[in-house]
Amino acid sequence: MKVILQKDVKNLGKVGDLVNVTTGYARNYLFPRQMALTATETKVKEFAHLKKIAEAKKKKAVGERQELIKKIQGLNVVIKATAGENEKLFGAVTNNDLSNELEKMGYSIDRRDIHIEEPIRMLGSHKASVKLGEGAEAELAISVERA
Repeated sequence: MKVILQKDVKNLGKVGDLVNVTTGYARNYLFPRQMALTATETKVKEFAHLKKIAEAKKKKAVGERQELIKKIQGLNVVIKATAGENEKLFGAVTNNDLSNELEKMGYSIDRRDIHIEEPIRMLGSHKASVKLGEGAEAELAISVERA
């Protein structure tokens, strides 16, 4: 029996794949869990069309991420923080603070995409990286100054 997978199935295939399985496996496992549909001509065409649309959207999103990476590559982010003696901060500068500062500068970057080795606890210059997936990565320079 030919079926179209609606979800990834281990050792069988990925979403949208047209696979041949036994009738019992399809009826007793795949259909009740809504992991597959019977492969009729209209459903095959519909899935192919949806796959093309998803690929086009993904390609567009990747292009937008690459543009954003080019804009922020080497950007210097200045953060003002209160510090005590020996240039040690009261608290720390985290990826959430960096995300908020980038938002003020006009760049919408999620805090989970900003990677710092550890929270910044000293005044001075530091580095961070922004990873937006699929090889899109940029380095940021961070300057932490006394408020």
